[in-house]
Amino acid sequence: MTTTTAAADALVPATHPFAGHLRRAAAAERHRSWTPDDGMLPAMYLSHGAPPLLADAGWMAELHTWAHDLPRPRAILVVSAHWESDAIAITNPHPRELVYDFWGFDPVYERMRYDVPDASWLAGRVREVMPDGVHVHEQTGRGLDHGAWVPLKAMYPEADVPVLQLSLPTADPERLLRLGAALRPLRDEGVLVLGSGFMTHGLPFIQWSQPDVVPTWSSEFDAWAAEALGRGDVEELSRFAERAPGVGFAHPTVEHFTPLFVTLGAAAEPTAPVQGVVEGYWTGLSKRSFQVA
Repeated sequence: MTTTTAAADALVPATHPFAGHLRRAAAAERHRSWTPDDGMLPAMYLSHGAPPLLADAGWMAELHTWAHDLPRPRAILVVSAHWESDAIAITNPHPRELVYDFWGFDPVYERMRYDVPDASWLAGRVREVMPDGVHVHEQTGRGLDHGAWVPLKAMYPEADVPVLQLSLPTADPERLLRLGAALRPLRDEGVLVLGSGFMTHGLPFIQWSQPDVVPTWSSEFDAWAAEALGRGDVEELSRFAERAPGVGFAHPTVEHFTPLFVTLGAAAEPTAPVQGVVEGYWTGLSKRSFQVA
């Protein structure tokens, strides 16, 4: 049966890199679904880029391979940089219109769809795992923003996995670590917990006329983060605003870095070294992405 997602994807010009990605994904080996025998799924932090991620064949391939190296999850819970809130909230668990929260890109991205299955059971479980006294609000009119649907279209282009988005309720690393810890039991149930941001995000300071130039502030911040993640130094990472080189340029606002703490909090051992998966730069910004056991 042709879905609305597939129908919209069919309108992407055949020469567009995303159309090529869809062809390669369709030819890939069948993706095995998670079962309880697989045990706990990893949690991820990924740099989600912008809609033109879906024009970068290499980046899409990295994300798709990453997804296919793991069992297909029962559901995905995304904490995206693009939905900050004062309280904890979830998107409507029934498929809704996407949030096209960007501008200035090829209109092809505003015609894309990602109509995933109902995630009501996951919404219920999110409410159940929250600490006593924590109310989870449901934003019935809100769909997935581009911090969720853009990378997921590369990773799971069939749009056949339920997806729920959880808001980013604070910038405080300690509170986000505790939020991740509350979500940890979901990993035993086949839920992929995903923090979505960008390892460096200094958009005002990018040299757009020289997209291959990596600014010093971006490379130095990335190297600092990679070293701290490699030794599991959560305390160092938590003090990024004081200790990270180039932080004022790499993160003039911090919402693209802080989802990392939800991922680390969801780890079985938050202070264990992470497993790096994606490295490199896009228009000077670090794509560093990783998973935790």
